[in-house]
Amino acid sequence: MRNLNEASAFSKKSPYEIYQEWEGIPVYKDFIVPDLLKLALGHWDRTGGKAAFVNMEGAGGTCDTIVEEIAPGGQLKPVRHMYEKAVFILQGQGATTIWNEGGNKHTLEWQRGSLFSTPLNTWHQHFNAQGSAPVRMISLTDAPVIINRYRNLDYIFNNNFTFTDRYSGGAEEWGKGGRYLPEVKRGRVWESNFIADLWGFQPKEYKERGGDNRTTLFEFVDNTMSAHLSEFPVGKYKKAHRHGAGAHIVMLTGSGYSFLWEQGQDRNKKRVEWGRMSMFVPPMQWWHQHFNPGAEPARYLALKPWGFKFKVEDLRDTGEDVKKGGAQIEYEDQDAEIHKIFIRECQTRGAQPRMAMFGT
Repeated sequence: MRNLNEASAFSKKSPYEIYQEWEGIPVYKDFIVPDLLKLALGHWDRTGGKAAFVNMEGAGGTCDTIVEEIAPGGQLKPVRHMYEKAVFILQGQGATTIWNEGGNKHTLEWQRGSLFSTPLNTWHQHFNAQGSAPVRMISLTDAPVIINRYRNLDYIFNNNFTFTDRYSGGAEEWGKGGRYLPEVKRGRVWESNFIADLWGFQPKEYKERGGDNRTTLFEFVDNTMSAHLSEFPVGKYKKAHRHGAGAHIVMLTGSGYSFLWEQGQDRNKKRVEWGRMSMFVPPMQWWHQHFNPGAEPARYLALKPWGFKFKVEDLRDTGEDVKKGGAQIEYEDQDAEIHKIFIRECQTRGAQPRMAMFGT
């Protein structure tokens, strides 16, 4: 295997960037991907399928996403790696087999809207159960951090260490009493490794964010990374908040826009327009606020390189008022122009604004 440590020494490119060049698939570096289903992919020798790296502006090198495609009736090569991964199925139906070296295999079946995580450094292989259409999936990984830190691809992709504290192998772990459970804890926080359908999932009410927002958090059992699913109605918008880098927002339904801005740059906001299958990432500690003047509820998945189960980062409460030490701007403290713009957008797009606290 190529010597990444030698290739990256005193280079203007990071070890991770050099690794990407060696992989030979497209690399996208944008602020927003308008439609993940239309993103052009290239052949990836490592898996035998099509793929592309997406390094969104705003991720800050903390994580990446990989968009992959499996041909009709096809399968990818088995892989394992020393970085965490969360997988979301954008379209299609199939299965993934998971196992430790020399251990029993377990297969989970998924569909469009399924969200799951492969346990750290387990072998896993994806299959397309459809003979007439490709599968397309997106994965969030912390590969940039791991590759930059260790700079040894043999260690990362050919390491035989087994994390038995996370997954000791076998279908019995999918049932009661194991570590790799489909549903461990329910409520606003789910501790799970498999959610069957995010389009049909009903998130819990989360009044703190405003706009009749509903949110459920997903902790992938013993991973550092996590995700959440949010939805808010037509004619509403959420309160502005901020957090660390790397939250990849994948829009599942709705059409609207978001404002993003740095602290102290309220008059210099960046605006992004989104619709179904759009993806964007708020930069580290930038305020961001989401608006739905469209024709249907706005639902999105946020894939994040941090979580709340293990305290590995100093995370402020994004549902608490910034005046109390939190990371959220209350409606009464927001820039007055924000609501005026929203009213104009609703009028233009035909939605009825329903923000009672503003009398509209």
